[in-house]
Amino acid sequence: MNSKNFKVYFDYGFSKIRAGAFNKEDHSQAFYVESEFFFDTSHTNIEIKKIITFLEKNTNEYVDDINLMVDNSKTLSVGFSVSKKLDGSKLRKEDVQFLIQDAKQQIMKSYSDHNIIHIIVNNYKINNIDYPYLPIEIKCNFISLDIFFICLPSEIIQNYKKIFHKFNISINQVVCSSYAKTINYKDDYSLNSNVTFIDVGFDRTSLISYIHHKIISIEILPIGGNHITQDISKILNVDIEIAENLKLNFNKNIKISNENNFSLEILQEIIFARIDELIKIFTKSIALNPVTEDKFKIVLMGGGLKILDKKDKDNFFPLNEVVFLEENTKDICQAGFKLGIGLNKQEVVIIPNKQIKQGFFEKFFHFFK
Repeated sequence: MNSKNFKVYFDYGFSKIRAGAFNKEDHSQAFYVESEFFFDTSHTNIEIKKIITFLEKNTNEYVDDINLMVDNSKTLSVGFSVSKKLDGSKLRKEDVQFLIQDAKQQIMKSYSDHNIIHIIVNNYKINNIDYPYLPIEIKCNFISLDIFFICLPSEIIQNYKKIFHKFNISINQVVCSSYAKTINYKDDYSLNSNVTFIDVGFDRTSLISYIHHKIISIEILPIGGNHITQDISKILNVDIEIAENLKLNFNKNIKISNENNFSLEILQEIIFARIDELIKIFTKSIALNPVTEDKFKIVLMGGGLKILDKKDKDNFFPLNEVVFLEENTKDICQAGFKLGIGLNKQEVVIIPNKQIKQGFFEKFFHFFK
């Protein structure tokens, strides 16, 4: 039995690592910490050690297990439908569990080199009637489930385990960071129409789309804000650290460009040429979704596009309502924690690897609570 008072979530980014420790009984008691910004991933071990030291000091507990939040361009998402005829008696949780287990086994068989990290039930069709959540005390002749799976290559998960094994830390659960954040934020926006969250990070961008509260796609592209920095560094022949500073401050401090013997206009051309390319890629990806309306709400988040002001965002997305979402370490880590304690009723509990011997049917799902 785990007697520890705190659950720890690590958000492992390409250029920054964040962590939060949450009291299991008193959720208002939490500690947050983030690393320094880094370009060189060889610094990650040092930053992890600093974070662990901070959390252990403030929680007065050893950090020997964590929940890991990551985004990776090799993330795989699969939609799947399963159905079963029943005898008209009251629907039992075992009937639904059987269907989910059946779908899970088929996904594991088809993608044997991947681990399932999220199982989301988008829709329950019972006697030809759709339900967003599983109804209780209902008689059923026929049931079908629309299930959305998010998976990561097993090799990538093993690599993360090796990193934390150096610190004698095991990983309980792996969470798709961008997905967790959208679950935490999406209720703040009207989802009566289509909405796409664009989370632009250092070396990747996540696009997660919803229609009427249902996740319909997740795509993580291997492009991000660092590509703009690399362009500036290469074209202007400056160090990568200087290029990052120029990117972040080009519309705040004109003296930066003057001191380096190039005009603000050239710097702006470099930045907006790459942003224009990124936006076209994002828009094309969104257009491939099976949307039912021409217009959709776009929520921009992440540090990669913070250089855009409101006017710029309107220029790049002229036909759609655009919202920029500011977030910090607290917001990001809380998103993982809230998902982990079952606040998303569409999410199915996945048993952590170290508890796998308990068996699939010995764990309840959030939608039965």
